[in-house]
Amino acid sequence: MKLLEAIGALVLRICEDFGRGFILFGETLRGLIRPPYDVRNWLVQMVRIGFDSIPVVFVTAIFTGGVLALQTYKGFQRFHAEGWVGSVVALSTLRELAPVLTGLMVAGRAGSAIAAEIGSMRVTEQIDALVSLATDPVQYLFVPRVLAGFLVLPVLVAIGDATGVAGGYLVAVKVMGANPVVYMNNSFQFLVLNDLW
Repeated sequence: MKLLEAIGALVLRICEDFGRGFILFGETLRGLIRPPYDVRNWLVQMVRIGFDSIPVVFVTAIFTGGVLALQTYKGFQRFHAEGWVGSVVALSTLRELAPVLTGLMVAGRAGSAIAAEIGSMRVTEQIDALVSLATDPVQYLFVPRVLAGFLVLPVLVAIGDATGVAGGYLVAVKVMGANPVVYMNNSFQFLVLNDLW
């Protein structure tokens, strides 16, 4: 009987956590369309989440593109198909690697900073002070951060795309000795706008 009680308590705790998450998500969506709109706070969060993440995205993307070009070049060299390295790097970077790695880097860097900031606000009772001042904490704390994340992440992915392709170019052309004209022509030969979307 104790085992069933433990399993039931665990299931209830998991359901409560999911429920709290969905309630917070709903309140955040409601706060996006409900005034007041704190544009200054939105811009501050866009700088914190977007601009401050550029170095991390840049380093991750350039090395990912370089490693992808290096490994692809070595594999394609066996079949004398080194000219297609640019296509593989560009397609892989734009379709999969840049969006996934940019999302991970931003979630790791900005997400941990946001969690630490809000956690310290909870410990020092600043969130309770917002409630006592009749300020909605979700509207004041969550909405600007969520909106900033939605707005800056596509821009960061585009930066990651360009940097990843450039990193692949540097490794393939400067290190491995690939033909730069063939590399550039083949990089964009099979790309369509839908790959970026």
